[in-house]
Amino acid sequence: MFNEDYIKLLYVYVFPLILKTIISIAIIVIGGKFINGLTILIKRTLNLRYLNETLTNYSISTIHVVLRILLVMMVLEIFNIPIASFATLIGAAGVAVSVVWSGLLSNFASGMFLVILRPFKIGDYINASGYAGVVRDIGLFMTILTTDNNLQVYVGNNKLFTDVIVNYNVNNYRRIDQNYQITNSIDPREAINILTKRILCIENILSIPKPSVSIVKFTEFGVLLGIRLFALTSNFYQVKNDANIIIATTARDFNWLPPAAVYKKYFYTT
Repeated sequence: MFNEDYIKLLYVYVFPLILKTIISIAIIVIGGKFINGLTILIKRTLNLRYLNETLTNYSISTIHVVLRILLVMMVLEIFNIPIASFATLIGAAGVAVSVVWSGLLSNFASGMFLVILRPFKIGDYINASGYAGVVRDIGLFMTILTTDNNLQVYVGNNKLFTDVIVNYNVNNYRRIDQNYQITNSIDPREAINILTKRILCIENILSIPKPSVSIVKFTEFGVLLGIRLFALTSNFYQVKNDANIIIATTARDFNWLPPAAVYKKYFYTT
């Protein structure tokens, strides 16, 4: 009697459960590889159509998540777990999650708006939420930036979307403004002519808009000169550094007080 009940238990419950488990594992493995292959194929197709990289990556992430959810639902169906009940459970859990982790949903919604409105795209150099760097990816919930010192920063989409975003790649060129204080003993016209000739020799400086050196304001210590240059975004820091070198070497060549010395002499000794 015990043997018959044991055999019946094996045939009715254990063996079907083992079979369903094996089938489920096979579906998860094969389905996972299929989803990965399908998303790669879709991404290649979208890239061939030269669609925006940001939109492509966000779409692929969404498709990947949806297909994974469908795969899980398929496995649950094998174990005779009603999908309707599961959906109800997910809905109830969603309410709880939305209350406890409302930021997660807001990050998802903000990510959609970032993709639709496109204040920036992958590869742009931006400054937002206290971080400056190159956009590497716009995910479902967060955006990845690589900073100037090669740190990878993950910023929530909601924080990024609700903050002021400065995109340095939208316009072709940037303006560089540098000031130089000369003393009353220096002729401002001569200083302007000398600096103008020298800054025109800076590599990668743009001729249009035209570089200029002008008087910003008059002070009791002398004239404050403003040096205005323009450079492509990719050459911004090189041109800015070369402009600083021009100012320093000009001050040395003509025995002008360097900027730091001017401030030290007149602001800290009077």
